[in-house]
Amino acid sequence: MIEDNYSVITEFILKGFTDEPEQKIILFVVFFAIYIIIMVGNLGLVALICMNRHLHTPMYIFLGNLALMDSCCSSAVSPKMLENFFSEDRLISLYECMVQFYFFGFSETTECFLLAAMAYDRYVAICSPLQYHTRMSKKLCVQITAGAYVGGSMHVMIHVGFLFRLTFCGSYYINHFYCDLFPLFRLSCVDPYINELIVHIFAGSIQIFTNITVLISYLYILFTIFKMKSKEGRGKALSTCASHFLSVSIFYGSVIFVYIQPSSVKEEDKDIAVAIFYTQVIPLLNPFIYSLRNKDVIRAVKRIMKNKSQNILI
Repeated sequence: MIEDNYSVITEFILKGFTDEPEQKIILFVVFFAIYIIIMVGNLGLVALICMNRHLHTPMYIFLGNLALMDSCCSSAVSPKMLENFFSEDRLISLYECMVQFYFFGFSETTECFLLAAMAYDRYVAICSPLQYHTRMSKKLCVQITAGAYVGGSMHVMIHVGFLFRLTFCGSYYINHFYCDLFPLFRLSCVDPYINELIVHIFAGSIQIFTNITVLISYLYILFTIFKMKSKEGRGKALSTCASHFLSVSIFYGSVIFVYIQPSSVKEEDKDIAVAIFYTQVIPLLNPFIYSLRNKDVIRAVKRIMKNKSQNILI
């Protein structure tokens, strides 16, 4: 029950990173540059896959949607974060919070499903290459992608719905650079136990399902690769899944890194650390991970550049 001397809060202040003017300018320049690179890299990869019919395969369809989700995740957080570096009040309403969290949560959950789908795709390609086109048809690929989007949306809508049972009073400072669930739970004057339970049940189930899918897929992949007699075959098989394995390692490794820190580290600091990985580092790295060592992507870029140069000469 809310005490009479408390007023219900409908607006919050995002504390962000620092209050020092000089540090704000430096951080603004750094994060603005990162955001531009994220958007150009990921949306450029999406455009490249859409424009080149040679890349209209399950692996690249999943990759294009992964890049789209990275763009969505960064766009849900970065514009408000950049604005707050020079905003005097740094206010955000409760409903703006919910919208921001929806797009962040939607993109992150969908990305988990897409990473699991990509692991399964590599498993079929390496372990059952003769059955690949029948087992990973374009129809199944579209269904899996649609399922990832639906699952991501439904998951985050559950958490947004349960936010309406909370009432916020007392402190209105969110010790974060965007709206996330646990920073909001700490400001609630209603016991958020049910909300936390829902997070652990649904988010935990998704993490377990996607992690097991990735783990089992790669165990079968490694077992198949080690059985290959040809060194060239082993090298080619490893190169086809190296980029995805690196991306998965960064995605899930960031969580492990944050939560194995000493208990003396504040929960707020852990939230910010993992949020920087999810919203800035991973979306920044993924286009480079999947493009620089990917011969198909490099060939597609060269083909487009060649066609453009020929059109200019004509």
